[in-house]
Amino acid sequence: MNIDAIRSGKVKQLSGADLEDEDLSGQNLQGVNLAGARLIGTDLSRANLAGASLDGANMVGCQLVAANVRASLVGANLMQANLTEADLRGSNLRGANLMRASVSRASFAGAFLSGANLMGVNLQGVDLRGADLRGANLSGANLHGANLSQVDLQGALLNEANLEEADLKGANLAGASLCGANLLCAELENANLDGVNCADACLVGTNLDRTVNRLDLKLALKQPEIALKQPETEPSYRPTL
Repeated sequence: MNIDAIRSGKVKQLSGADLEDEDLSGQNLQGVNLAGARLIGTDLSRANLAGASLDGANMVGCQLVAANVRASLVGANLMQANLTEADLRGSNLRGANLMRASVSRASFAGAFLSGANLMGVNLQGVDLRGADLRGANLSGANLHGANLSQVDLQGALLNEANLEEADLKGANLAGASLCGANLLCAELENANLDGVNCADACLVGTNLDRTVNRLDLKLALKQPEIALKQPETEPSYRPTL
Protein backbone atom coordinates (compact mmCIF):
# COMPACT_ATOMS: atom_id res chain seq x y z
CA MET A 1 0.00 0.00 0.00
CA ASN A 2 1.39 3.39 -1.05
CA ILE A 3 1.06 5.40 2.16
CA ASP A 4 2.51 8.54 0.55
CA ALA A 5 -0.23 8.44 -2.07
CA ILE A 6 -2.84 8.16 0.65
CA ARG A 7 -1.30 11.06 2.55
CA SER A 8 -1.29 13.17 -0.60
CA GLY A 9 -5.05 12.73 -0.87
CA LYS A 10 -4.83 11.19 -4.33
CA VAL A 11 -6.27 7.82 -3.30
CA LYS A 12 -9.98 7.68 -2.48
CA GLN A 13 -10.71 3.96 -2.93
CA LEU A 14 -9.20 1.97 -0.06
CA SER A 15 -11.88 -0.66 0.40
CA GLY A 16 -10.37 -3.68 2.17
CA ALA A 17 -6.95 -2.03 2.44
CA ASP A 18 -4.50 -3.29 5.07
CA LEU A 19 -3.36 -0.21 7.02
CA GLU A 20 -2.60 -1.91 10.30
CA ASP A 21 -0.39 0.19 12.61
CA GLU A 22 0.10 2.89 9.96
CA ASP A 23 0.46 6.55 11.00
CA LEU A 24 -2.26 8.58 9.29
CA SER A 25 -2.62 11.14 12.05
CA GLY A 26 -3.83 14.54 10.94
CA GLN A 27 -4.55 13.35 7.40
CA ASN A 28 -7.46 14.55 5.29
CA LEU A 29 -9.39 11.38 4.47
CA GLN A 30 -12.67 13.09 3.79
CA GLY A 31 -14.99 10.95 1.69
CA VAL A 32 -12.46 8.11 1.38
CA ASN A 33 -13.83 4.58 0.96
CA LEU A 34 -12.32 2.45 3.75
CA ALA A 35 -15.11 -0.10 3.91
CA GLY A 36 -13.83 -3.40 5.25
CA ALA A 37 -10.34 -1.95 5.74
CA ARG A 38 -7.92 -3.35 8.30
CA LEU A 39 -7.15 -0.46 10.64
CA ILE A 40 -5.98 -2.33 13.72
CA GLY A 41 -3.84 0.02 15.82
CA THR A 42 -3.82 2.63 13.05
CA ASP A 43 -3.18 6.19 14.21
CA LEU A 44 -5.95 8.42 12.87
CA SER A 45 -5.72 11.03 15.58
CA ARG A 46 -6.95 14.45 14.42
CA ALA A 47 -7.70 12.98 10.99
CA ASN A 48 -10.62 14.27 8.95
CA LEU A 49 -12.87 11.29 8.13
CA ALA A 50 -16.00 13.31 7.41
CA GLY A 51 -18.19 11.48 4.92
CA ALA A 52 -15.83 8.51 4.77
CA SER A 53 -17.11 4.93 4.54
CA LEU A 54 -15.74 2.68 7.27
CA ASP A 55 -18.51 0.11 7.12
CA GLY A 56 -17.32 -3.25 8.43
CA ALA A 57 -13.82 -1.92 9.05
CA ASN A 58 -11.65 -3.66 11.66
CA MET A 59 -10.59 -0.76 13.89
CA VAL A 60 -9.55 -2.62 17.04
CA GLY A 61 -7.25 -0.37 19.07
CA CYS A 62 -7.44 2.37 16.44
CA GLN A 63 -6.36 5.85 17.62
CA LEU A 64 -9.04 8.43 16.75
CA VAL A 65 -8.23 11.10 19.33
CA ALA A 66 -9.86 14.44 18.41
CA ALA A 67 -10.66 13.06 14.94
CA ASN A 68 -13.62 14.10 12.80
CA VAL A 69 -15.43 10.78 12.52
CA ARG A 70 -18.74 12.04 11.17
CA ALA A 71 -18.76 9.05 8.89
CA SER A 72 -20.45 5.74 8.15
CA LEU A 73 -19.21 2.97 10.48
CA VAL A 74 -21.98 0.40 10.10
CA GLY A 75 -20.85 -2.84 11.72
CA ALA A 76 -17.35 -1.50 12.34
CA ASN A 77 -15.27 -3.12 15.08
CA LEU A 78 -14.08 -0.30 17.34
CA MET A 79 -13.20 -2.50 20.28
CA GLN A 80 -10.57 -0.78 22.47
CA ALA A 81 -10.43 2.15 20.06
CA ASN A 82 -9.45 5.55 21.47
CA LEU A 83 -12.19 8.03 20.59
CA THR A 84 -11.26 10.65 23.18
CA GLU A 85 -12.65 14.06 22.11
CA ALA A 86 -13.70 12.60 18.76
CA ASP A 87 -16.55 14.23 16.82
CA LEU A 88 -19.10 11.51 15.97
CA ARG A 89 -22.14 13.76 15.66
CA GLY A 90 -24.64 12.21 13.27
CA SER A 91 -22.34 9.27 12.53
CA ASN A 92 -23.85 5.96 11.46
CA LEU A 93 -22.64 3.35 13.95
CA ARG A 94 -25.46 0.85 13.56
CA GLY A 95 -24.36 -2.54 14.85
CA ALA A 96 -20.86 -1.27 15.65
CA ASN A 97 -18.81 -2.84 18.44
CA LEU A 98 -17.45 -0.27 20.92
CA MET A 99 -16.63 -2.56 23.82
CA ARG A 100 -13.81 -1.18 25.97
CA ALA A 101 -13.50 1.87 23.71
CA SER A 102 -12.35 5.15 25.27
CA VAL A 103 -14.90 7.86 24.52
CA SER A 104 -14.11 10.56 27.08
CA ARG A 105 -15.39 13.99 25.95
CA ALA A 106 -16.52 12.56 22.61
CA SER A 107 -19.78 13.74 21.05
CA PHE A 108 -22.36 11.24 19.75
CA ALA A 109 -25.16 13.80 19.45
CA GLY A 110 -27.64 12.65 16.81
CA ALA A 111 -25.58 9.53 16.06
CA PHE A 112 -27.19 6.29 14.88
CA LEU A 113 -26.20 3.55 17.32
CA SER A 114 -29.08 1.12 17.00
CA GLY A 115 -27.94 -2.40 17.82
CA ALA A 116 -24.48 -1.17 18.80
CA ASN A 117 -22.48 -2.92 21.52
CA LEU A 118 -21.55 -0.42 24.25
CA MET A 119 -21.47 -2.96 27.04
CA GLY A 120 -19.41 -1.69 29.97
CA VAL A 121 -18.24 1.44 28.13
CA ASN A 122 -17.43 4.50 30.23
CA LEU A 123 -19.75 7.16 28.81
CA GLN A 124 -19.61 9.45 31.82
CA GLY A 125 -20.56 12.99 30.83
CA VAL A 126 -20.70 12.07 27.11
CA ASP A 127 -23.08 14.00 24.82
CA LEU A 128 -25.62 11.56 23.35
CA ARG A 129 -28.44 14.04 22.74
CA GLY A 130 -30.97 12.81 20.21
CA ALA A 131 -28.99 9.65 19.43
CA ASP A 132 -30.69 6.51 18.12
CA LEU A 133 -29.82 3.71 20.57
CA ARG A 134 -32.70 1.36 19.81
CA GLY A 135 -31.79 -2.18 20.79
CA ALA A 136 -28.27 -1.15 21.80
CA ASN A 137 -26.47 -3.06 24.53
CA LEU A 138 -25.47 -0.62 27.29
CA SER A 139 -25.41 -3.18 30.09
CA GLY A 140 -22.94 -2.17 32.78
CA ALA A 141 -22.13 1.08 30.98
CA ASN A 142 -21.19 4.15 33.01
CA LEU A 143 -23.57 6.94 31.98
CA HIS A 144 -23.10 9.06 35.08
CA GLY A 145 -24.12 12.59 34.15
CA ALA A 146 -24.45 11.73 30.46
CA ASN A 147 -26.71 13.86 28.27
CA LEU A 148 -29.37 11.42 27.00
CA SER A 149 -32.12 13.94 26.39
CA GLN A 150 -34.46 13.00 23.51
CA VAL A 151 -32.54 9.74 23.02
CA ASP A 152 -34.37 6.76 21.51
CA LEU A 153 -33.61 3.77 23.77
CA GLN A 154 -36.49 1.53 22.69
CA GLY A 155 -35.69 -2.06 23.61
CA ALA A 156 -32.18 -1.14 24.74
CA LEU A 157 -30.35 -3.16 27.40
CA LEU A 158 -29.29 -0.99 30.33
CA ASN A 159 -29.03 -3.70 32.96
CA GLU A 160 -26.68 -2.71 35.82
CA ALA A 161 -25.89 0.55 33.99
CA ASN A 162 -24.94 3.61 36.01
CA LEU A 163 -27.35 6.41 35.08
CA GLU A 164 -26.79 8.52 38.17
CA GLU A 165 -27.69 12.16 37.46
CA ALA A 166 -28.11 11.32 33.77
CA ASP A 167 -30.30 13.66 31.71
CA LEU A 168 -33.06 11.46 30.23
CA LYS A 169 -35.60 14.22 29.65
CA GLY A 170 -37.86 13.31 26.74
CA ALA A 171 -36.05 10.00 26.18
CA ASN A 172 -37.93 7.02 24.76
CA LEU A 173 -37.28 4.04 27.05
CA ALA A 174 -40.21 1.95 25.83
CA GLY A 175 -39.48 -1.73 26.34
CA ALA A 176 -35.99 -1.05 27.68
CA SER A 177 -34.46 -3.25 30.37
CA LEU A 178 -33.02 -1.38 33.36
CA CYS A 179 -32.74 -4.28 35.77
CA GLY A 180 -30.41 -3.34 38.61
CA ALA A 181 -29.58 0.01 37.00
CA ASN A 182 -28.61 3.02 39.10
CA LEU A 183 -30.95 5.94 38.32
CA LEU A 184 -30.09 7.95 41.42
CA CYS A 185 -31.29 11.53 40.88
CA ALA A 186 -31.69 10.93 37.12
CA GLU A 187 -33.82 13.41 35.14
CA LEU A 188 -36.79 11.59 33.58
CA GLU A 189 -39.14 14.45 32.80
CA ASN A 190 -41.39 13.55 29.84
CA ALA A 191 -39.53 10.27 29.35
CA ASN A 192 -41.55 7.40 27.87
CA LEU A 193 -41.46 4.44 30.28
CA ASP A 194 -43.97 2.24 28.46
CA GLY A 195 -43.20 -1.39 29.31
CA VAL A 196 -39.82 -0.60 30.87
CA ASN A 197 -38.34 -3.22 33.22
CA CYS A 198 -36.80 -1.57 36.28
CA ALA A 199 -36.63 -4.55 38.60
CA ASP A 200 -34.14 -3.95 41.42
CA ALA A 201 -33.20 -0.55 39.99
CA CYS A 202 -32.18 2.33 42.25
CA LEU A 203 -34.63 5.21 41.80
CA VAL A 204 -33.83 7.26 44.89
CA GLY A 205 -34.23 10.97 44.20
CA THR A 206 -35.71 10.32 40.76
CA ASN A 207 -38.90 12.28 40.13
CA LEU A 208 -41.42 10.11 38.29
CA ASP A 209 -44.32 12.54 38.51
CA ARG A 210 -43.89 13.95 34.99
CA THR A 211 -42.91 10.79 33.13
CA VAL A 212 -45.02 9.14 30.44
CA ASN A 213 -46.78 5.85 31.24
CA ARG A 214 -45.79 6.04 34.90
CA LEU A 215 -48.18 3.19 35.67
CA ASP A 216 -46.18 0.85 33.48
CA LEU A 217 -43.10 1.57 35.57
CA LYS A 218 -44.94 0.63 38.73
CA LEU A 219 -46.10 -2.59 37.14
CA ALA A 220 -42.55 -3.33 36.03
CA LEU A 221 -41.36 -2.91 39.59
CA LYS A 222 -44.08 -5.36 40.63
CA GLN A 223 -44.71 -3.37 43.79
CA PRO A 224 -47.99 -1.96 45.11
CA GLU A 225 -48.46 1.79 45.47
CA ILE A 226 -47.62 1.85 49.16
CA ALA A 227 -44.34 0.01 48.63
CA LEU A 228 -43.10 2.78 46.36
CA LYS A 229 -42.85 5.23 49.24
CA GLN A 230 -39.38 5.75 50.64
CA PRO A 231 -38.99 4.91 54.33
CA GLU A 232 -38.20 7.89 56.52
CA THR A 233 -35.45 6.27 58.55
CA GLU A 234 -33.87 3.65 56.31
CA PRO A 235 -32.25 4.10 52.88
CA SER A 236 -34.17 2.64 49.97
CA TYR A 237 -33.64 1.90 46.33
CA ARG A 238 -37.26 2.51 45.49
CA PRO A 239 -38.61 5.69 43.89
CA THR A 240 -40.02 8.57 45.92
CA LEU A 241 -43.32 9.93 44.67
